[in-house]
Amino acid sequence: MTPVRPLLFAFGLVALLLCCGGASAADVAAGKATAEGCAGCHGADGISQMPLVPSLAGEPDYFIQWQLVFFRGGSRKNEVMGPIAEALSDEEIRNLGAYYASLPPPKPQPAPTSDALAQAGAELAAKHRCQVCHGNDYSGSGPTARLAGQREDVLLKALRDFKSGARVGSGVSSMADVVYGLSDDDMRALAHYMATRP
Repeated sequence: MTPVRPLLFAFGLVALLLCCGGASAADVAAGKATAEGCAGCHGADGISQMPLVPSLAGEPDYFIQWQLVFFRGGSRKNEVMGPIAEALSDEEIRNLGAYYASLPPPKPQPAPTSDALAQAGAELAAKHRCQVCHGNDYSGSGPTARLAGQREDVLLKALRDFKSGARVGSGVSSMADVVYGLSDDDMRALAHYMATRP
């Protein structure tokens, strides 16, 4: 994929949000009704119990919207999510974003009192300035994902996918830059740290 394609999707999504954002407010109740079809994998309350399936509860509204548009447009590949997103209208995407953002986020995964892996992850997060985009408490903002309390396996897969180029960010190369110099052990530490944060 050329570098231009992710940028075109990003600009397209920005145009969608600017043009349609004021046309009609998102409907959380309608988003909840649409999300009934998502519950089998992502959980009835947006908290996944399935390996490699992210929890969506508490994710920022625009993050959910961006990812669905990426799946729908094909810049983010997934055998399951691609066809689902292709069937969603712009309004349904807006409603799903609002609904999942309205839910309480997952509680952090329990960690031992003395957790060297989480400490290593905290040091890496500080070194790579993860808080700049993901917030001081890693709760995300706008099109940037909530990391705190997310499934550890999901976070590790995301980091590996960014490093391999299998996944792109929001039309920019920030995540590719962050993960470029990380070893797999580094990525394991980061994923563990974020998953165990409140």
